[in-house]
Amino acid sequence: MGKVLYSATMSLDGYIAGPDGDMSWLTPYLGPNPEIDALQRRIGALLIGARTFRGDDPNRGTDKEGAFSGTWTGPSFVVTHHPPAEPAGVEFHADLETGLAAAKAAAGDDYVNILGADLARQCLELGELDEVLAIIAPVLLGDGTRLFQHPGGSRVRLERISVETVPLATNVWMRVLR
Repeated sequence: MGKVLYSATMSLDGYIAGPDGDMSWLTPYLGPNPEIDALQRRIGALLIGARTFRGDDPNRGTDKEGAFSGTWTGPSFVVTHHPPAEPAGVEFHADLETGLAAAKAAAGDDYVNILGADLARQCLELGELDEVLAIIAPVLLGDGTRLFQHPGGSRVRLERISVETVPLATNVWMRVLR
């Protein structure tokens, strides 16, 4: 069976989105990243949180709009209690368990890639998150949505898989230790 991966680009101070979910900060850092290109071929399904699905796309209105700068064409599953009337080519699930099960079934031996900080935290709490790939952009945002936040604190042990510097970022790949 495949693994569950949370991948996100973040600022050096740990934010994946600016205040109010603003993603425009990301545009200058969306450039060539061979590791991400290779990863995309190993992703079998996306599991997307409600806020991420409804959120701000830094490429909105361009040919690069959507996951992986518009190049994602595989199955996508959104966890939300409020699906839109028009399904937009994705499958909606009211709870994480059924959404994750559907994404895993679709992914087979490939990765289920999580998009959304809160959804990733929930998968982690359920013991379902296997790996984290943080693409660190050389910028400080100072406020916004953190890569991982757990009010009251929560220590999660990780093991480094790899670190790679690319022209516009640094990829840090970690395994979640249980």
